[in-house]
Amino acid sequence: MSYVGETLMNLLHQTAFFNLTWGNYVMIAVALLFLYLAIKKGFEPLLLVPIAFGMLLVNIYPDIIASPEQTSNGVGGLLYYFYTLDEWSILPSLIFMGVGAMTDFGPLIANPISFLMGAAAQFGIFSAYFLAILLGFNDKAAAAVSIIGGADGPTSIFLAGKLGQTGLLGPIAVAAYSYMALVPIIQPPVMKLFTTKKERAIKMKNLRPVSKLEKILFPIVVTVVVCVLLPTTAPLVGMLMLGNLFRESGVVRQLQETASNALMYIVVILLGTSVGATTSAEAFLNVSTIKIVVLGLIAFIVGTAAGVLFGKLLCWITKGKINPLIGSAGVSAVPMAARVSQKVGAEEDPTNFLLMHAMGPNVAGVIGTAVAAGCFMAIFGI
Repeated sequence: MSYVGETLMNLLHQTAFFNLTWGNYVMIAVALLFLYLAIKKGFEPLLLVPIAFGMLLVNIYPDIIASPEQTSNGVGGLLYYFYTLDEWSILPSLIFMGVGAMTDFGPLIANPISFLMGAAAQFGIFSAYFLAILLGFNDKAAAAVSIIGGADGPTSIFLAGKLGQTGLLGPIAVAAYSYMALVPIIQPPVMKLFTTKKERAIKMKNLRPVSKLEKILFPIVVTVVVCVLLPTTAPLVGMLMLGNLFRESGVVRQLQETASNALMYIVVILLGTSVGATTSAEAFLNVSTIKIVVLGLIAFIVGTAAGVLFGKLLCWITKGKINPLIGSAGVSAVPMAARVSQKVGAEEDPTNFLLMHAMGPNVAGVIGTAVAAGCFMAIFGI
């Protein structure tokens, strides 16, 4: 009987109930909230479902992301090897290839002024950088945190890894992806605050047709120009433009389909679960994480406001030909930010169609955030 009793007690003590802390329960609750938002509310489910599930797993079984040195048998946890691909910048770069393969840069080519709105929206990143330094972050940590303002998860992971801020990678990535998912909630109040009803109701003329040659030359020219000026952006900008060249060349349809479908979804699973697994209670529930979340939100709001205000300036310069709402899409949450511009504009006039116009600043924002990351790496000599 004693043997049976000891066996039962050993089994009982192996359950997670005897190992979980209050912090683990808090993070499990957060994971369940993310799953609710993703499944019930439809907030970026492709991102939030794997992130939330990784968060759930690591707070029940921390060893799932343990390194080989931390385990008794010298074999790391499953998600440790997924996470290593994040640290090596492999998964973020592959995500960019998939994004490029799915993206039509036609609206940006047809309306080059969109580049300026995409650039204006990056103001949130640099304003958050100086604010982060004031809050006590060192220069590299401040840069890694501030890039959240671009609402671009892969770039946030990429920069944190390159700047050696892997200890902050979990909170940074979760904040970036969370704000990407919450674009429909965060952006509209800011957009309405800085625009009038008359401005929101402005109808824009149809974009000019873009030739096939222009679409083929665009990724090549952008790669040469950006990567010559900022070579460190090559992993992101290069993969983005390679994926787009797959799409626009028309001669490698199989590669385009693979990059935008099978490969993209595989990488999202690996990246999402590994990012979620960095949010153990010990690593996530601290003052630094709160600062990161707040700074990321400030950067995102400032970036949205800067895009809208620059849109207002262009509206004034063009005597009402540009709707300021499309400036908010300059953050790189593609295509959610462009859809929000369309939605807010349609609230004033249901016949107003801003989506394609907003896609210009939106895809410009993807390039702009990568360039901002490249600027930080150049500053720190990475």
